[in-house]
Amino acid sequence: MSDSDVLDADLYRRTKALLEPGDIDLAGAIVHTDLSGQEDLEMHELTVELNEVIAAHAGKGEAYIHAGNDDPNFSSNQFQGRTVEDDDFVWECQQLLRNGTFDIVFYYEADLDQAALVEAIRERGYEVTSVVLDEDDRMEVEG
Repeated sequence: MSDSDVLDADLYRRTKALLEPGDIDLAGAIVHTDLSGQEDLEMHELTVELNEVIAAHAGKGEAYIHAGNDDPNFSSNQFQGRTVEDDDFVWECQQLLRNGTFDIVFYYEADLDQAALVEAIRERGYEVTSVVLDEDDRMEVEG
């Protein structure tokens, strides 16, 4: 098993922990990038782009990005998409630097069309891994 496989397995376990049953059912997407830790502007632009994609698929209207950097309830590189109209949750993400490049772990309410969302992200040229819980709360990963 390579270092990359170990890191990917750890990332999937961490993503699953974020999806486990709580007040709402969640699904997730891991967007793999080749952006380095020095490319803050590009990470911001990618997060803004993906906010628009996820908000469109969630069907909750226009969303803005709440940055965790100014909020003691968030960690660094943690963001939320919230509706402009009534400040409702749309998505949350963490930007994780792994092996010198970022992966962005998004999670959102599971009632949106997961396959359509993942395809929309892929159509924009990004590598994405879909992460959902099955009926037995086991993580299913689709490449």
